[in-house]
Amino acid sequence: MHRIAAFLFVLLIAAGAHADEASVKRAVEARFGGIKVESVAKSPYFGLYEVLLGEEIIYTDEKVTYIFNGSVIDAKTRRNLTEERLQKLSTIKFDDLPFDIAIKQVRGNGKRVVAVFSDPFCPFCRRLDQSLSKMQDTTVYTFLYPILRKDESAQMATRMWCSPDRAKAYYDFMLNNKEPGTAADCKAPVDRWLALGQKLGVRATPVSFVPNGQRIVGARFEDLQKLMIETAKP
Repeated sequence: MHRIAAFLFVLLIAAGAHADEASVKRAVEARFGGIKVESVAKSPYFGLYEVLLGEEIIYTDEKVTYIFNGSVIDAKTRRNLTEERLQKLSTIKFDDLPFDIAIKQVRGNGKRVVAVFSDPFCPFCRRLDQSLSKMQDTTVYTFLYPILRKDESAQMATRMWCSPDRAKAYYDFMLNNKEPGTAADCKAPVDRWLALGQKLGVRATPVSFVPNGQRIVGARFEDLQKLMIETAKP
């Protein structure tokens, strides 16, 4: 959610006179019907607590009397402090990714590196792939993440993975709509793809990661390109 508008205030029942991170976490999860809270931390803003819900940050007071759903903007610099904080909280250890289950494509010297979670039937993934295909000196690791069409996505991902040239099969389909062939006696790591995405909090496609661990959600090629250049190998 892009949050530039004024705060939206949602009245909740008070959770107690004095709170810490743990009690705030319990209260928010209870009031939101058991929704999972990733983390809670005291913010530097007016005594509010920062609550991470998946890919979104909300704020609450120590009694969980109010929920503040919106971005904190530095009035002087116009920096979106909430967005910066979210980027920091959602970083990963890039080198720990299981690249053995990724489709690797190297163009030029490959110094600009990115890992992308992609569903074969995701139109925004295709848009991102088209943009990345025009970018020079890249290494793209594609983690197939078949979540959009329960059976079709997994079947198509398997056909791509089981092709003699996985990268060619993937890009032929994503860029040219040319379907890969079928391969007998081949099992794709579908369960590992899904488990990895769930572990990293990937809830939609595409989601991209650069070597410093930062993530870009959606087909935001200009933002992604900038990060890829900034984190490129020397």
